Amino acid sequence: MSATAVTTTDARIPLRGHLRHTGALVRRNLLWIRQDPESMFDAVLFPVVFTLLFVYVFGGSIGQALGGGQEAYVQYVVPGLMAMMGMNMAMGVGTGFNQDFNTGVMDRFRSLPIGRGSVLFAKIAVELFRMFIATTIMLVVGVLVGFDIENWTGLLAAVGLAAVFGTALMWVFITLGVVMKNAQSVQAMGFLVLVPLQFGSSIFAPTASMPNWLQNFTDYNPLSALADAARGLMVGGPVAHALWVTLAWSVAITAVMAPIAVHKFRTKN
Repeated sequence: MSATAVTTTDARIPLRGHLRHTGALVRRNLLWIRQDPESMFDAVLFPVVFTLLFVYVFGGSIGQALGGGQEAYVQYVVPGLMAMMGMNMAMGVGTGFNQDFNTGVMDRFRSLPIGRGSVLFAKIAVELFRMFIATTIMLVVGVLVGFDIENWTGLLAAVGLAAVFGTALMWVFITLGVVMKNAQSVQAMGFLVLVPLQFGSSIFAPTASMPNWLQNFTDYNPLSALADAARGLMVGGPVAHALWVTLAWSVAITAVMAPIAVHKFRTKN
């Protein structure tokens, strides 16, 4: 189907139709998860593994540098892990999208009289659901190992901020899912992006002891801003600057990548 035909089809569908189609596709994706529970392993196991790993492997040494031992590190790292969860879950959109193209599911969708944008928004909605599941599990594990939630309103705001940034990143991975040949390529490209951003940030450790060149990188790393904002909202500390930087990155990424993702999706043969 040509891009012109797709655009014409979308234009004939009213907003209520797009919403109905999105809801139906969300239900389809949730039913698929129900039939294939293994697809939730990353959302369920990653939060447990990463929380326990960093608290018990690095908590003692980094916690001493923070001046409070493992208890201090728990308060530091759990809000940072929230930022990492959003980024890891965003990658699932790209791999799932790519698999749908390669298995012919997208061809089936294109043959139906539905809004093409509903396919994208349904994927994003389901990945947000998975992200909330992962974040909830991470917080439960964090509380079990000593994390003290000092501000419940701030906690909800931090979850919302992570969701906003995670949604922005999903447009990046949707684009990768469309242009890459297979899911393995999407994962490989994703890890090449994720690993430097995650470890070159303030998620796992303060940046003061890092080399100057790496500190300069962390200053512009959106994950550092998100982790610092979540930390300030949940356990106290400066919030305003990190909050606005995170929102600015989210808007900029969405403004650039969403049109590219939609265009690539509509024109892919």
